[in-house]
Amino acid sequence: MADKKRTLRLLIYISPLVLFAVSLYLGTYRIPLPALLKTLLSPFVPAWKAGLPEGYSAIVFGVRLPRLILALAVGSALSVSGASLQALFKNPLVNEYILGLSSGAGFGASLSLVFLGPAFPPQISAFLFAIVAVLLVLSISARSESPIVSLLLTGVIVSAFFTALLSLVEFFASPYSLQALFNWLMGNLARPGWRDLAVSLPFVLGGVAILLLLRWRLNVLSLSDEEARSLGVNLRGEKFLVIALATLITAAATAVAGIIGWIGLIVPHLVRMMVGADNRRVVPLSAALGASFLLLADDIARSLASFEVPVGIFTSIIGIPLFILLLRKSTKIWL
Repeated sequence: MADKKRTLRLLIYISPLVLFAVSLYLGTYRIPLPALLKTLLSPFVPAWKAGLPEGYSAIVFGVRLPRLILALAVGSALSVSGASLQALFKNPLVNEYILGLSSGAGFGASLSLVFLGPAFPPQISAFLFAIVAVLLVLSISARSESPIVSLLLTGVIVSAFFTALLSLVEFFASPYSLQALFNWLMGNLARPGWRDLAVSLPFVLGGVAILLLLRWRLNVLSLSDEEARSLGVNLRGEKFLVIALATLITAAATAVAGIIGWIGLIVPHLVRMMVGADNRRVVPLSAALGASFLLLADDIARSLASFEVPVGIFTSIIGIPLFILLLRKSTKIWL
């Protein structure tokens, strides 16, 4: 049994690399495998570039590579955020958007796309309002006698408030702006390029790395408050740090990719069912499996039709039946 679990963990860890290699080959424009390998190596072997069609380099380096790197980063960020918040709140139904982040980001993006125009990119506006939504939740629930329950309830209220503001913006939007907004809200990995990656990737990588380093402390935070205090843990500080990091990486991912649901809820569940509830394993495995999950969904989204289909649609199509299956398979998902 121990060998099987070890093999399973190894397969999860290498799955993003395997899917990344396969995903480079997939796409509406087929590039033969030998030409694809030559294109990837052409920066190091300039002579190979001369014998390749001109469009290959633009497709691989201008479109596919940034898209796939973004899928890896966003999938990891959403999964790690979901796993961390589930451990913190001791609730397996918590996801990365529970504190109103997605509705805040949606409202911010809508302001930019509908009223502010290209002078103020939607990524910046979405990131700022995602942070504002979470800060609002934290400030409202700060003095509550039941901080965890208050956080969750306040998150629902703030989310409803920003959703109402988003609906108001949609009402005044022109048809063109409305189409761009809906495309963003459904989650899309096609728009961002290297410049967007350069802005968002440091936040995602930095936040995920710190949460990976803190994963053993999540086991302590999963205990009751009395047990955690007896071990000398600064509960208020530790909880605020985890929430801040989860918010940072989710906001950075959402700002560039739009709202992509179900990953932060489904992936940690799958990992816990496979390896148990020890966060020292759950968090890194969630990062790897989340990256693979989003890569797979994006491969389906861009291979099914000649036009671009938002990847958020496929994460929901895959995620909802999978979650129902998990509920049927186990009456006790929080292992």
